[in-house]
Amino acid sequence: MMQWEGIVNFLIYLGVALPILGFGLFVFMITTPYKEYQLIAEGSQTDDPRKMAAAKAVAHDLGGKVIGLAIVLASAIFHSLNLVDLVIWGVLGTVFQVAVFYLLELVAPFKVVSEIPKGNVSVGIFTSRLSIAVGIMMAALISY
Repeated sequence: MMQWEGIVNFLIYLGVALPILGFGLFVFMITTPYKEYQLIAEGSQTDDPRKMAAAKAVAHDLGGKVIGLAIVLASAIFHSLNLVDLVIWGVLGTVFQVAVFYLLELVAPFKVVSEIPKGNVSVGIFTSRLSIAVGIMMAALISY
């Protein structure tokens, strides 16, 4: 009997967490001036080194944001008192990931939003790692 309760709980939290992750991915993609999926697709269908580099840069950037948000969601699942709590932490994690991206845009000596589509893979890797680091920090901040 206890095993079924755990499975049901797992499915309920998964059913809430996955849409939050999808929501975060959607928010990340509408808050950047470039089209992530388009750049990734173009990079896989060409021999143009610049388009291939842009695809790598945006894949690193977007992938890092997803990992950062997943880390926050994992902590929220672990610490949340209920599903509403999980949703609140998930939305906050998304908002702060976007905020950090644009904060970097303000303080960096380069324009992130223009370097990634130009194929600056280093910027994509850096923003990816920054998103993961912020996700780890936010996950640690979730406590009661």
